[in-house]
Amino acid sequence: MDAIYHYKSVSKALDELSENGFNYDFNQHEDVILKNPANYEIKHIYRYEGESNPDDEAIVFGIQSKSGKKGVYVTGFAANSITETAQLLIDLSIKARKK
Repeated sequence: MDAIYHYKSVSKALDELSENGFNYDFNQHEDVILKNPANYEIKHIYRYEGESNPDDEAIVFGIQSKSGKKGVYVTGFAANSITETAQLLIDLSIKARKK
């Protein structure tokens, strides 16, 4: 993982990532990540905390495949909103930081 950016909002992060070529919506195609997680690298990540409600927490991932496809995955961070794909991406980001 090369960089972590801090944006004021999820929408600002998505706009900036889009300007940098992260246009693919992995939320609509999360099955491709689940099938071959080793084919993907997290390039950018940021966690947003809700001001008053934990349900407002979110994580934005900027992801790149080995073939060069760039995209984003956005997920909630509350305990009840972590999907299998989100947990896999969190685990990948932790492994990348250990390297």
